Amino acid sequence: MSEKATIILDGKNYELPVITGTENEKAIDISKLRAQSGYVTYDEGYKNTGATISNVTFLDGELGILRYRGYSIEELAEKASFTEVSYLLLYGELPTAQQLANFEHELTNHTLVHENLVKVFEVFPTRSHPMGQLMTLMSALSSFYPDSLNPNVHPDEVNTTIIRLLAKMPTICSMIYKKGKGHPVLYPQNKYDYVTNFLYMTFGDVTQEYMADPVVVDAMNKLLILHADHEQNCSASTVRIVGSSHANLYASISAGVAALWGPRHGGANQEVLEMLEHIQTVDKGDVKKVVAEAKDKKRLLYGFGHRVYKNFDPRAKIIKVACDNVLKKLKVNDPLLDIAKELEEAALNDPYFVERKLYPNVDFYSGIIYKALGFPTPMFTVLFALGRMPGWISQWKEMRERKEDIGRPRQIYNGATLRPYIDLKNRK
Repeated sequence: MSEKATIILDGKNYELPVITGTENEKAIDISKLRAQSGYVTYDEGYKNTGATISNVTFLDGELGILRYRGYSIEELAEKASFTEVSYLLLYGELPTAQQLANFEHELTNHTLVHENLVKVFEVFPTRSHPMGQLMTLMSALSSFYPDSLNPNVHPDEVNTTIIRLLAKMPTICSMIYKKGKGHPVLYPQNKYDYVTNFLYMTFGDVTQEYMADPVVVDAMNKLLILHADHEQNCSASTVRIVGSSHANLYASISAGVAALWGPRHGGANQEVLEMLEHIQTVDKGDVKKVVAEAKDKKRLLYGFGHRVYKNFDPRAKIIKVACDNVLKKLKVNDPLLDIAKELEEAALNDPYFVERKLYPNVDFYSGIIYKALGFPTPMFTVLFALGRMPGWISQWKEMRERKEDIGRPRQIYNGATLRPYIDLKNRK
């Protein structure tokens, strides 16, 4: 007999099915509660509400576990390429050598963007935020592929749109960087792999040959893998709920970019660097004073602890090694990075941080790496979006394949009750 939960409302019992996931997560199915009882549940921010059944990503915040399609993030970051992980997220299984070669070949053939899209940059105001540009360009892509506006087409046509979006994303991100510098854009080179091509288009120069450092390629590959998906977070849920209206993939992803832009989501690594700059300028680099104020709850430290992970962020352990390798190889001399290392030392050894499990998280280390590589702080969230793209698409694709109904949350109305209309002349 299947497990049931009983809720008593107005003296009447309602039996609700209990759903158990493959990792033994349990949920009470309330989908018919309102129809049967007239009641809805209240869960601000949906923090205890399962809005879908998904096969993409498993996350256990208490145990510090993150898996894509059953594969641990530790193994994937150590052994896989970003394109391999993208294939896994999109299609459910790790590719064979031939499948991966075909996938990468398709991506290579779609990296160029229409020249008229390049002209869109001309209308952006000087110093416009990179995320605003990315959101606009994502949405604008639909104008160049009107055949993709209807998501209810043959799966092969949907897959072409998916390939286009994944392939053009690094090209667009590098264009945003180049335009911010006032430099000419570089076109993709088919001889490079996905990550190396992005680094070439970003840091290459029209006047000389660019050779990507293997340590940098490895670090960027790991960063993209670690950011590729993270279950039903704010941006992924946004992509799914927008897609549930049968909006096209470009529009759905554009909405995800908008959600990621917020400092409480994708902008966290930008906040880390802004915090370091504040410590350098306002606090004169006095890390001991900053740590003492944080312990006295007089200030917040960004990049420590995590909303979901109550033990440790498994991604942080991986990227810390890559961070150390990048700093060692590039021999960067930057006071901000010195401050970051001091903060890291304090967080890893001070009993206050250790007892509360306020370890440096992935945003802390990713911000340091991006800074060391030479990315301006406003570009950090764009790089997050570059990594998250296969996860967003996988969530959208799964939602469409499951034929999920349009997202329509309920509310508890707490406003004025019925009142009569008063003519303007009689209002006081």
